[in-house]
Amino acid sequence: MSDLGALINDFYGLDRDLAPEELQARETVRRFVDQEVRPHAGKWWQEGVFPTHLIPKLGALGVFGPTLPEEYGGAGASGMAYGLMMQELERGDSGLRSFASVQSGLAMYAIYRYGSEEQKRQYLPQMARGEIIGCFGLTEPDAGSDPGAMRTHVERRGSGWVLNGAKRWITNGNLAHIAVVWAKDPEGIIRGFIVPTDTPGFSAREIHTKASMRMSVTSELYFDQVELADEALLPASKGLGSPLSCLTQARFGIAFGAVGAALDCLQEAAEYTKTRIAFGRPIAATQMVQERIVDMLSRVVNMQLKALQLGRLYQAGMMRYPQVSLAKRDNARGALEVARMARELLGGNGISVDYVPMRHAANLETVDTYEGTYEVHTLIIGRDILGENAF
Repeated sequence: MSDLGALINDFYGLDRDLAPEELQARETVRRFVDQEVRPHAGKWWQEGVFPTHLIPKLGALGVFGPTLPEEYGGAGASGMAYGLMMQELERGDSGLRSFASVQSGLAMYAIYRYGSEEQKRQYLPQMARGEIIGCFGLTEPDAGSDPGAMRTHVERRGSGWVLNGAKRWITNGNLAHIAVVWAKDPEGIIRGFIVPTDTPGFSAREIHTKASMRMSVTSELYFDQVELADEALLPASKGLGSPLSCLTQARFGIAFGAVGAALDCLQEAAEYTKTRIAFGRPIAATQMVQERIVDMLSRVVNMQLKALQLGRLYQAGMMRYPQVSLAKRDNARGALEVARMARELLGGNGISVDYVPMRHAANLETVDTYEGTYEVHTLIIGRDILGENAF
């Protein structure tokens, strides 16, 4: 990394507070992204393809379920290390981080938190290696911000279950070997199920009309009389709190990931303005450009401070979901603002995928929306502070 990049990435000297193993985890993933992802990300994004050939390498890097115990394929890593891994993956592309977030924070975490011992041992080690890919079926065509309004349901049939319904905007849907699906039982209680995607009656249709997250595989899932054994049920799952707790884990990763996208935009913008000559001098020598770069840096440092403090709370067992909401809300929106400013500084070049800002900006429109919109997180935090539900 250049001297300019090093200064931008750690302007407040925050690295000195990180443990050696956390710095090592970040640097390992950063090198991988620099070598394997960033040179090709624009092309993959433009073509709308996910680099599936990287999945075994991502598994070997340990980015899938790194905080899980070693007996289940994890590394027992700290929450901070996990967050920093997500930061570096999103420096490459939000779609890459989303793939890992869904695999780790949603699908694997759901099985670890709510699954039986047999389910944990059957699935988690293979998922950690990237041999089994998971997706997380919660959002529906008519139930996004209000997941409790889901229509997907299960009924008892003999000793098993029958699943019917549909899910939409499901990351990894057409790549997944298993889907963690949330559905209402006959009593109206939300339960989680592990559904192999080759089960009769299960189908997935990839969404190809996206102008954002184009490197990510996003799908619709359909369940038509899908018969499941009783062993498919995540036995400890009961109520809306179960999938929401998984979302908290994923949102934690998003708060860090957004930092990576913003850092990538800021660094490229700063380097570009030092080499772009206009009216006989680098545009970096103008007051307006320097003000814009400083505005971007200010947002990035604020994002870093939130993410790192959230990581400390996670590791101390003190993290509350409204705190995660604040970090996700502010960091996703902050990264989007940084990407837009970087795009402006690059002028016409800013709209090309040969440069990073436009791709990040388009992706971050989705990051700002999914896993809880800016407005929904605002209401979560407001309820926590004021004790009044404004939903």
